[in-house]
Amino acid sequence: MITDTGALSRLLAWSSPAYPVGAYTYSHGLETAVEEGAVRDVAALAAYVRTALRDGAGRIDGALAAAAIAAAGDDAALDAVAELGFAWRGTAETALEATQQGNAFAAVTVAAWPDTRFEAFCARHPRRLAHAVTFGAACGFAGIAARDTVFAFLSAFAANLVSAGVRLVPLGQTDGQRTTAALLPDITAATEAALTADLDTLGTAAPMLDLFSLRHETQYTRLFRS
Repeated sequence: MITDTGALSRLLAWSSPAYPVGAYTYSHGLETAVEEGAVRDVAALAAYVRTALRDGAGRIDGALAAAAIAAAGDDAALDAVAELGFAWRGTAETALEATQQGNAFAAVTVAAWPDTRFEAFCARHPRRLAHAVTFGAACGFAGIAARDTVFAFLSAFAANLVSAGVRLVPLGQTDGQRTTAALLPDITAATEAALTADLDTLGTAAPMLDLFSLRHETQYTRLFRS
């Protein structure tokens, strides 16, 4: 549990939807799922986000964030996590989603929350930073605990998808908050799984999410970048 107000301030800022990384422009394939009728209501939206958290990108990103925290202070180990995070995407759009946000997070954080170690890390990986790795590295250098970091990152990931669903289905704002509340056990479970994950054996099992992402690349009308 965070007791240092400086660390808490950083974590709240870095995981806020107001942090300018462009998260609101991505739907993680949800736009196609809505277009094709696979997501039409609160229950289907919750199921989509739950799958992404527990069996899709959340499974990978939570583990990458945890690994980045553990590697903070060891340049070689952290660089290896960064390279893995850059490579580990199933589609072109999810790769863009991860790296565009990661590079934006790096630029803003270096400017607003200067740390020479974090700045040196970012400089070694120009335009090759996955969001989860960059977020984890920043938290690691700031001394924020792994569980708090991963929980915050996955909460923000889930909240962004719920927000996209509210706009796309569309749903009411209260429905969106009900969905977010219902996902708490899944965020908690995904956090615990990330903390014990082995990157050498880690994988995903959400092929429909990848297919939605692939089809989104050629979808005729689009509001989102993924």
